[in-house]
Amino acid sequence: MNKSVKRSALWAGRGIVVFLFASAFMWRCANIAGPQGGPRDSLPPVIMNITPANGTVNFDQKRIYIEFDEYVKLTDQQKEFFVSPAMDKKPTLTIRGRGVQIDILDTLKPNTTYSLNFGSSISDNNEGNKLPGVRYVFSTGPTIDSMYMAGRTVSAEKGDTVSKTLIMFYDAAEVDSLYPDQDSTLLKLKPQAIARAMTNGVFFAQNLKPIDYRVYAVEDKNGNFTYEQEVDRVGYIDTVLNPLRMPDFTVRYDTSRLELVPEPQVQFSLFTEKAFKMQRLANSLRPEQKRIRFEFSAPEPEILSLRLDSLSEENYVWERMTERGDTLEVWLNAPAELLADTLKGELIYLKTDSVRNLVPDTAKLALFWKYVETEADKKAREEEEKARKEAEKYGEEYTPPAKPNPFKVSLSTQEVQPGREATLRFDAPLVSVDTSKMMLIRLGEENARYKARYTFEQDTADIHLWHIGASWQELGKYELQALPGAWVDSRGDSNDTTTLNLTVADPSKFGKININFTAKSDSSHYVIYLLNSTGSQTLDTKRVTGSSEVVFDFVKPADVKIRVLEDLNGNGTWDSGSVIFRQQPERAEIFSDNEGSETMTVKANWDIDLDMDMNILFEPITTESIRREVAEQEQKRLEKLREQARQRELQRQQQEQKKSSGGGLGGFGSGLSSMSNATNAFR
Repeated sequence: MNKSVKRSALWAGRGIVVFLFASAFMWRCANIAGPQGGPRDSLPPVIMNITPANGTVNFDQKRIYIEFDEYVKLTDQQKEFFVSPAMDKKPTLTIRGRGVQIDILDTLKPNTTYSLNFGSSISDNNEGNKLPGVRYVFSTGPTIDSMYMAGRTVSAEKGDTVSKTLIMFYDAAEVDSLYPDQDSTLLKLKPQAIARAMTNGVFFAQNLKPIDYRVYAVEDKNGNFTYEQEVDRVGYIDTVLNPLRMPDFTVRYDTSRLELVPEPQVQFSLFTEKAFKMQRLANSLRPEQKRIRFEFSAPEPEILSLRLDSLSEENYVWERMTERGDTLEVWLNAPAELLADTLKGELIYLKTDSVRNLVPDTAKLALFWKYVETEADKKAREEEEKARKEAEKYGEEYTPPAKPNPFKVSLSTQEVQPGREATLRFDAPLVSVDTSKMMLIRLGEENARYKARYTFEQDTADIHLWHIGASWQELGKYELQALPGAWVDSRGDSNDTTTLNLTVADPSKFGKININFTAKSDSSHYVIYLLNSTGSQTLDTKRVTGSSEVVFDFVKPADVKIRVLEDLNGNGTWDSGSVIFRQQPERAEIFSDNEGSETMTVKANWDIDLDMDMNILFEPITTESIRREVAEQEQKRLEKLREQARQRELQRQQQEQKKSSGGGLGGFGSGLSSMSNATNAFR
């Protein structure tokens, strides 16, 4: 088909689709705005005919056929295609000629509106141009449900958008009668309607009833259209939602996405819900001679006592290993001769019984460990034996080579910042520290050496870490010296003479962020996270109570962001929510300046001054605030598209100039005109 003809057909088809949407709206509904933006370089297929027609009522067919203007193909249909409400047997999709054949395998419910949502599964066969947003709607009754709802899904912990989430609608009367206290809706009921959010986290739910709904958003990582606790993030609205009582909204057709984009009415904050787990000892093992690991089925196991043959409580050094808190390790601070190949004993802990109560339980232990010679050890032993025999052959006394000390310690960084501590990491937890065998030396000019005062304290969270603090001199150089035996670890190993070198950072190579921080009240708690430009890495953290001046100093030059957590219980960490117990998660927001920019550039020897008002950052979430934030994000996206278009046009111009043989400015001027047109396409 001719491209200009196809484009006309495409826009005509879109007009029909938009008309169908608009004519189906009830008195309290969305208003469809006209198409915006310019034509795409590559055009998707165009729907030419649908049998039976879209919007058929009293539907009793088993087969549907959608015909296009060219040959098409299906991709990712398992993830992209879904039916609302879900069918027990999912329809099959087959390519037939220039169209898609849909065969319905399930028995349809009476007086029910169904929608077949193809997502981005349909594209042309040659160039792969996708046609997103195709929907086929029919009703087994005399009318089609015609109400609408729009919203947005974001991460509760990080504040960024969550794309492609499933929005599930349940009859509120049924949910509230079945689960008045604990909400098991997502685990036990099937939704009456399903919608899916776009890549920007915004969803447009269509063909709803004018009733009260309980609405949930599910991330659906596995693409199985089923909520899985601790796998999928989930969000919900505390109150019931009825399309008749929702604020009006406008829908426009986005020509860059080829999708209908609505103004959101509500927002879902998604979190990972912890499923209830029965507590029991799942596994006990002995990975090293002096280390035992206990693995439990649920977090936070409570240990009442541990007894092992020939050992007492003084021999145990406990360590919690995983973020989930379901693994404990015990380092055995005892001579090797006290440790048999199989250590027998018992662990008494609180186990969940059949009625979900925690009761004492005794687990019998038989922890086996035996040295197994590695290939490297075998080779070293054979070489040593050979050398010994060679010495004896000539009547010489054999002295075995010294074995390397297994004791290990390292510095987290050799450059320490003024006012901060340097961190040492030990391979095994320390059980003995002799500070009389330690010394911190500041190196002066002309080889001068000065003894410096210092502190040496164990980390409160990680027993492998120790922090050394001092009044560090700017640009100073230091040595931390430890004589043999200053440190003894739980394996019984100790250090040889150790020297660790430290240099104090040059402040002029770093930037500083000064925050005039205004809290909601004097007792309000917050955690401020300094992040990298993508928000994927935490560079520094500050805990704040009440209003104060907050300073991030010694920040490496780079683009950064700031996220603030409203720490309601003051525990210094983000707390998830629970759908089962209807508890919302703590709220976190990305800070943006007066110009709406979330990213700030830190420069060397430069201060950034910010005003942060938590009454503004954590203002109540309203329809207006949601729409404002979405509009700002859309503006940034369009600016990025315009910049990409400019860059592509500049590259094209440069390539043409290289091909040109001394040509003047004519081609360049024409290129500027083309670049302007490319930019206008995203306005």
